[in-house]
Amino acid sequence: MRALIFGCGYLGKRLAREWVAEGYEVHATTRSPQRAADLVRAGVTAHVCDVIDPQSLGGLPEVDVVVWAVGLDRSANVPMRRVYVDGLSNALTALPGAPRFVHVSSTGVYGQTDGGEVDELAPTHPLEESGQVVLEAETLLVSRRPGAVVLRFAGIYGPERLIRAKDLLAGRLLAIDPEKWLNLIHVEDGVRAVRSACLRAKPGAVYNVCDDRPARRREFYTLLAERIGAPPPHFVAPPLPVSESERVNRRVVNRRLRAELGVTLAYPSFEEGLRGCTTPPAT
Repeated sequence: MRALIFGCGYLGKRLAREWVAEGYEVHATTRSPQRAADLVRAGVTAHVCDVIDPQSLGGLPEVDVVVWAVGLDRSANVPMRRVYVDGLSNALTALPGAPRFVHVSSTGVYGQTDGGEVDELAPTHPLEESGQVVLEAETLLVSRRPGAVVLRFAGIYGPERLIRAKDLLAGRLLAIDPEKWLNLIHVEDGVRAVRSACLRAKPGAVYNVCDDRPARRREFYTLLAERIGAPPPHFVAPPLPVSESERVNRRVVNRRLRAELGVTLAYPSFEEGLRGCTTPPAT
């Protein structure tokens, strides 16, 4: 199988590595010549381009499957909408052929605040601007490629990517409500979900990608602190007025992921996922 990955970052590079090991012809885009060299050494055909620059996207290969896993590089000082919406539009225009398209989106499209369960049929009324941009990208994709598969990822964590680890190590106060819910997915299980979607997903389907058990912030950060040798977390009330991100409170469920894609998670909860994360993040 020939595959193209847009955005070979934390998730994408692991996906590429597994596909190369299985003999796939793997292509990936990157804005960095240095990262391109790293990809080539890993057996990936690298394309140095930028999705916000349509002219740089000429010469993309015709492939069987495309995975869109582009994230926002805050250091580039580019508006999120320009990357997620305009960049996606540019990529769709530049792609030759009609490959299966798997879009790594976010559970940020859900804006529920009551702590209840949220499945793929739940209303999408994001409170945060970032969630609104992500939903706009989904809408654009469906209008251009109705058969595209959308994967709404919860917070990705794993080695060298541990949420608030630096704050915990520094003993900083966490200005958040510790009783609200976190929805998470270990990066290795995220790769499993993408691979399964590329092979088994129904055209046009939407899947939540999260583990089996949402976590209260208090229990997650307490265990994380133990794993990385940080002091126990200390929570204080968030500042007023409460931000949109702090208002959000939901428990995302993955029943469709398990039932339709047959994904068996190696890390069904954060308790299993943090066992291998015993050192502080490298960055």
